[in-house]
Order: sequence, then structure tokens, then C-alpha cells
Amino acid sequence: MPEPILVIACGALAREINALKRRWGWQHLHLKCMPAELHNRPAEIPGRLRQLIRRHRSAYDEIFVAYADCGTAGGIDRVLAEEGAVRLQGAHCYEFFAGPARFAELSMAEPGTFYLTDFLARHFDRFVVKPLGLDRHPELRNAYFGNYRKLVYLSQAQDARLLESAARAAARLELEFEHVHCGYGGLETSLAARFTQSAAKGPSRTATGEAPVRQGAGNENIGPVRATSNAAGRDASPVDQPSSARRSSAPCGGAFATGGQRSNDGQESSHFLA
Repeated sequence: MPEPILVIACGALAREINALKRRWGWQHLHLKCMPAELHNRPAEIPGRLRQLIRRHRSAYDEIFVAYADCGTAGGIDRVLAEEGAVRLQGAHCYEFFAGPARFAELSMAEPGTFYLTDFLARHFDRFVVKPLGLDRHPELRNAYFGNYRKLVYLSQAQDARLLESAARAAARLELEFEHVHCGYGGLETSLAARFTQSAAKGPSRTATGEAPVRQGAGNENIGPVRATSNAAGRDASPVDQPSSARRSSAPCGGAFATGGQRSNDGQESSHFLA
């Protein structure tokens, strides 16, 4: 058995990381998750990460952080440089799931885009509608979403129920809907690079390596997302959603206001730390 590696992750990634652990047989991956609600208070993330790294450093030779920058303005990177750990590449989960070039193309095609992942599609009411008060005051829709034109669902799993949930979310927000299946993207490739013994015996990379397929509101295929060479990093976070020249007071795309509560299946929160 290889030496264990600790992965400290955002709670919104717990399901995906556990799925990859099962797929690849990474029994030496030990997972600790911080509450997804910290995306509403990104300034707290670096300090919490530092505490966890120091708490577990003596038990692990390697610690990997499954966060992007996540609205910390380089705060996570400064902590990791001091503590000798590394993180996922990218500014936010939308970028590392879709890939920098593909995400850049989506952003350039429609700057006023609101993004969902599987986690947000699954918990849209709990993490977006209720925290923003849209269930009690639907008239706030224009104040929050008036500058958006489209909702893009970046899916990890091929799940008809989640696709339907994402389409309903777009309809509720009165936005054009597009589905882009990404698989696990950079989350999988980054973890695989650190679990090489298991990865060498794992499944074919074609399971998640195909070009994402873009779909419209009627689920009709409208062609693959073309990679571009303009893959500049973004300075947005899941809290703010990727920035747009067409927005003014945009809401938090991953409005993780109640993260850390137990979901029905427990998978997102089963490893949450206080």
C-alpha cells in the first residue's frame, strides 16, 4: 500500500473526490473537507487551511489542497507556499472542471453567464434561492440576475435528474440554458498525478477525457467546446461567479450560505470539519 496522502478539500467536491477514489482504487487517499459555506467568507479559507495542514502534517508526508483560488485573492497560495503544499490549478471550480481554455471560450461567448456544477444543481434551492431570499421575495430576481443572459451547467456526472434540475434553475432565473458535460476535468488529472500507482492501473482516460458536449435548452447537441489558446486565469470565485463587464450587483453563483449541513445522502458533508 502506498503511503497515505491527505487531501483537504472544499466540501462541495466531496462527492466527486470520493467517486474518483472508488474509480481509481485510491485507498491511500485520505479526505478531509472544510464546509462549503466558507465560500461566503473566503477570507477565512486560508487561515482554516493553515490550521488543518499544521494539525495533520506530522501524519502525512504529502498534503494536497483541493481548492482553486476561490476568491481569496492569492491568500491560499501564500499559505501553501509557506506550508509546503500545492492546490488545484485555476481561479475557481468552474475553470478546473471545464479546463482553462474551454472556460475562457464560454466566458468570451457570453460574459453574462451564471454557472452551475453538479453540487449547485443538486442543491440550488438550498445554496442559491433561499440564501438570496428569492423564495420569499421573487421580485429580487432582477436585482440579482438582471445582468445575466445565460445559465451554463457544467456537469460532472451524466445524470438526467441533475440536468432537469439545472434546466429548472435556468427557467426560474429566466435565463437561457446551456449544458456542457465536462466530467471531472482538472480535478481528476490533478489527483491522478499524485496517485500514480493507482492511476496506472485505473480505467481508461476516455471516461472523462472526451471533448465536452454543449447542449441547449432542448438537450440538442450544438457542438463541442473548442479549445482556445487564450487561457488567462480569472480573478473571480464561486462566491461571485466569474466577473463580467455586463454585471453590476451579481449574486454569488455558488451561494454556499448553508454549506456544511447534511445533505439527504450525506456525501457532500460526510467529511466536513467544524
